[in-house]
Amino acid sequence: MSDTFEIRRAGPEDAPVLAGLRRAWVEEMARQEVDDPGFEERFDEWMRREHEQRVTWLGCVDGEPAGMVNMLVFTRMPKPGRGSSRWGYLANFYVRREHRNGGLGAAMLAELTAHADREDFARVVLSPSDRSVPFYERGGFRAAYDLMIRPQSTGRTQRRHSD
Repeated sequence: MSDTFEIRRAGPEDAPVLAGLRRAWVEEMARQEVDDPGFEERFDEWMRREHEQRVTWLGCVDGEPAGMVNMLVFTRMPKPGRGSSRWGYLANFYVRREHRNGGLGAAMLAELTAHADREDFARVVLSPSDRSVPFYERGGFRAAYDLMIRPQSTGRTQRRHSD
């Protein structure tokens, strides 16, 4: 018997389900439960704050939440002779372990890239884990050598402003 899955856009009303998937992801990586009773409330606040600049999808298998992904949308400044353009940063892609390698992740990625194509995004970028690189390559992504990154500084300094 094959699983049936559905992929749909998620909104702030889906914050509890998405928070549950985020918690499952973190606990899978930690290999233990994470005691953080305020997490769901912080997630809900984040979701409401970020909703206008992110597109989020929820993947369900046989009606049960099984995966999520979102894309942060950047709108570039217009310039003379050309309007503004947009690009996306694919983030927070997670599929529950028991639903991996069954097509849900590929279908979610296809939905995200189809959205970017319909909306005429200039590009979609992401920061993959080593394990996820083959997955993204199968989805049409390639290594990029035309971007630069400044990693987080290890010696944080505080700036003081005089008013």
